[in-house]
Amino acid sequence: MNVKREEQLLPAPALVPAPDAAVVKRYTQEIIAIAEQFEAEQTALGDVKIAAGALREMRQAFKLFSAYHGVRKVSTFGSARTREGDPVFRLAQDFARRIADRGYMVITGAGPGIMEACQRGAGRARSFGINITLPFEQAANAEIRDDPKFMSFHYFFTRKLFFLKEADAIVLFPGGFGTHDEGLETLTLLQTGKMQPLPLVFLDRPRGTYWKTWQRYVEDHMLRRAMIQEEDLALFKVINDIDAAVEEITTFHRVYHSSRYVRDRFVIRLNRWLPKELVAELAVEFADIIIEGGMEQRRAFGIEKDDAAVFHLPRLAFRFNRINFGRLRMLIDRLNHLPEGGQIGAS
Repeated sequence: MNVKREEQLLPAPALVPAPDAAVVKRYTQEIIAIAEQFEAEQTALGDVKIAAGALREMRQAFKLFSAYHGVRKVSTFGSARTREGDPVFRLAQDFARRIADRGYMVITGAGPGIMEACQRGAGRARSFGINITLPFEQAANAEIRDDPKFMSFHYFFTRKLFFLKEADAIVLFPGGFGTHDEGLETLTLLQTGKMQPLPLVFLDRPRGTYWKTWQRYVEDHMLRRAMIQEEDLALFKVINDIDAAVEEITTFHRVYHSSRYVRDRFVIRLNRWLPKELVAELAVEFADIIIEGGMEQRRAFGIEKDDAAVFHLPRLAFRFNRINFGRLRMLIDRLNHLPEGGQIGAS
């Protein structure tokens, strides 16, 4: 392993503005008050132990990721039983190397199989390992064991939180129940707007049928019986090519930067200003998800000063119906595939 080369490729951790001490103290006091209620209400010991253990793991994980707050990351999932020499093992290793070379860090479950393949591809310096304590399969792989960016969780739910919270993209390779669990939970959160829009890629080897078969099931049984809408298919991509997977991830923030709600407005932060006529065109094209008032390109709202790092970026604001998140993803794709040009940033 060429550690020197990896260190050169590792993105420098971004400087995060110091949090408002008064606000942090207010929330800390709230946590303390909730903890005291356990004792006052004579909450069962087992329940208190779960709450304490979860909070302890969350604090440790927050600390682990804090130095890399501004570095984009890809969470990867796949079978722990995939052996070295399997074409999918090589696929995962090659993908992780390629996406790390584009400035992303890779998050894995730190175990064997696909997890080890991604860890090898990205390298120790450019990857995280967040393991789960199990009586089988999940011993940490040699690529990340004892690294400062390695952590072992007791609870699945706290571990899942950080796989999704820290991800700017998610890639799933062929796997078992755990892989499907992560994929379907991510789809549910995207479909209901409970997480930020991001690329969700189901990646298989060339001519592989694993995810194509799964997609056919979704279309034949869920879509055909109206259990999902056709627009929901825009929330994910089934891909059999590393180049296409890397392109899907790296172009997601080409024009789209991030998004949030400001009072009753959904605000998309943009990496460049859009032509006025295009904004009008988008307002018509996506009128079905706008409640009223059309679509406005503008500078940041005053209340957004709480996020100083992106306050300078232009905004696209509208009253979103908070239902059609598949259509919202289609709007983001539309923005990212606009022709080059336009004014960068906002003064």
